[in-house]
Amino acid sequence: MLNINRWGSLFLLLLISISAQGQLHYKFDHTGGEVLHEEVSGKDYTVEYVFTDAKYKPNSEPLWRESSISGQSLLFDGYSTYIVNEDFAINEGKGFTVSVWVAPRAFEWGRDGKLSSIVNQQDLETKQGFAMGMHRHGSWSFHVGNGQEWIELWEVEKLLPKNEWSYLTATINQESVSLFLNGEKVQEKVFEEPFVFSPADEPLIVGRHNDPNPLYPGSEFMVNMFNGLMDDLKIEFDSREDAEIKESYQTYLNGDTAPKIADADIFLDYDKYEGDRFRPLYHAIAPAHWMNEPHAPFFFNGKYHLFYQHNPTGPYWRQIHWGHWVSDDMINWKHAPIALAPEKGELTPDGIWSGGAGFDPDGNPLLYFTAGNDDLMPNQAVAIAFPKDLDDPNLKEWEMHPELVAEKPEEYLENEFRDAFVWQDEDKWYMLVGTGLEGRGGSASLFESDNAYQWEYLNPFYISDFDKYPYLGLVWELPVFLPIGKYESGEDRFIFLISPVRDPADVEVFYWLGRFDKEEQKFVPDQEAPQLMDYGDFGFTGPSGMMDPASGKPVVFTIAQGKHNGIDPFELGWAHNAGLPVVLDLDDDGDLAFEPVPAIESLRGDLLLELENVPIKEANERLAEIAGDDLEILLNFASSKEKKGITVRKSPNEEELTLIYYNPENSMFGVDRTKSSKLQKLGIDEGELDLKGEALELRVFLDKSMLEIYANKRKSITTRVYAEQDATGLTLIGEDDLIVQSLKIWRMKPIDWQCVD
Repeated sequence: MLNINRWGSLFLLLLISISAQGQLHYKFDHTGGEVLHEEVSGKDYTVEYVFTDAKYKPNSEPLWRESSISGQSLLFDGYSTYIVNEDFAINEGKGFTVSVWVAPRAFEWGRDGKLSSIVNQQDLETKQGFAMGMHRHGSWSFHVGNGQEWIELWEVEKLLPKNEWSYLTATINQESVSLFLNGEKVQEKVFEEPFVFSPADEPLIVGRHNDPNPLYPGSEFMVNMFNGLMDDLKIEFDSREDAEIKESYQTYLNGDTAPKIADADIFLDYDKYEGDRFRPLYHAIAPAHWMNEPHAPFFFNGKYHLFYQHNPTGPYWRQIHWGHWVSDDMINWKHAPIALAPEKGELTPDGIWSGGAGFDPDGNPLLYFTAGNDDLMPNQAVAIAFPKDLDDPNLKEWEMHPELVAEKPEEYLENEFRDAFVWQDEDKWYMLVGTGLEGRGGSASLFESDNAYQWEYLNPFYISDFDKYPYLGLVWELPVFLPIGKYESGEDRFIFLISPVRDPADVEVFYWLGRFDKEEQKFVPDQEAPQLMDYGDFGFTGPSGMMDPASGKPVVFTIAQGKHNGIDPFELGWAHNAGLPVVLDLDDDGDLAFEPVPAIESLRGDLLLELENVPIKEANERLAEIAGDDLEILLNFASSKEKKGITVRKSPNEEELTLIYYNPENSMFGVDRTKSSKLQKLGIDEGELDLKGEALELRVFLDKSMLEIYANKRKSITTRVYAEQDATGLTLIGEDDLIVQSLKIWRMKPIDWQCVD
């Protein structure tokens, strides 16, 4: 039987197509490389994409995807993908219609009210042209000018959903302009006088504002970019009636809904960095773009969860979300969907900043995050999120509690209140929030609760002597407080870690060992002077921590900063990664000892070399056969009074090399990077190491640009080496009679990144 309605729809579309004399149509079907075909003119246009001419990885094509409305679609990465058309123009006074299918992945912060443009050909100064785009939290808009007036038609209630197809249409004539979402009119403006469209003398740009904001003043890194899938963009030289637009929408559908989008087609993708010579392979890293510190670790129903500060729109700081990893062992992670994102309203419009995790009275996990709202003063407070489905083993979806649970007490610095850390002690919950006190330096504010939801402020947890230790800064971020043993009396002993910021801060991880005075509700350190865990300059920062129920020991996570000086993150497409998680303990003298969690051994591949009790000359002869930038090295030297160590990332002509050393004469443990990179000028990181009469033991992890060194489980150095690809050689250093007690080298396997089920 003939389907009259279906044939009628097709006939209507045919009439529409015939009447649209002159139009633009991008199907976004892949025609080869970075070429995009425009159907009406028959011309091909280039898709701008940073990796079609990659600097630090093999070249790759723009992100063509099979999830589509028709044929294929194009995934705009949010910071580098756009198309410029110098040929297209709309005649003055002409009515026209813009329609497009979009599936946003994330929304920009939207500085100065500028759109993340889907398509635009505009001149804001002369009030000419038009633009369609997204804005904060999924609002969207169509703008148009007549040379005297600039009309903005906004939809701020029916927000664009993420990761789903939406059909957007704007149509304008001299009488009115209207917006449609999925065939339904959502906004309309009727003009009091005839509106005569005035075209802009600008190129048509798809996916990027044609007058974008720089990331910061003077930056060549531009924002105001579309982030997500786009398909079937049309500009027709005529306005459309409501029924025509609804009919057009329905003809695309297979049934009543748009096609589902495969996760792999829209999620940020680890695979697009394959071959990147700097991007770590066995350290936890965001699938793409910017990440800050990992935080809020917890263990629940057999899974470890770890979150991280994340900007899914590009490799730069702004509009921070919470990324999410899930693991069975804290090393082999899987990628979960973004857990928390800024949302419209008064709770989190400007960011989901760092925080911690805890458990409610029923033992269910809670996330304590810093809620950012720049319309408030102060602009930071603590809020809570909880899992939507406790039966989901991966806890993929989280829901925010609608109210703030803790706000800054008056005595602390304005707009310096963040990074909650929560623990339970019998029937009480305690929370630390990083902050600072006017004229007294950094501190952490202490709160108490009977139920993990309602919190009462107590007092500053600990205040150091700012005059004596000015490098502890004006503000403390990311306080961490974990049990680490007991005193001889049986009283619990704790480690308290902080990351200082604000001049004159030395932004590293400092710690004290000490006790928790419950009566005074304060921390009492065993030693006044703060201690450093790691001697890498700004390489081991942003601490978070948890008690591992499997081992009963505290575990600390950190961020390994990128130190990109001289290397543009725009050309990398990513910024920063996590350091290896470390398990904390006390040595026989009651001092801190730490090393990577045992599960790192699960990534050991081939044992490339194993030596015992050989002279250094013989060891070097064997080392000449070994090379790599993805290694674990375990090295023990016999005791001696001479400087000793190992050179890694050495090029064949020794133009590049990195020296790891220990000098017994002054007890200095360090890494010399003065010859590490032709791309960057690097220096020496070192600090004092007391071996306590033991022989030197070095454990070295090379992972592309990452370098982590652990010495006798007492100190570490975390740093970066941006060397050439041929800088993979190894050499031991020391006197000719020095004995290498043992040397083992493993090739390390990469994390097999997959999405959680």
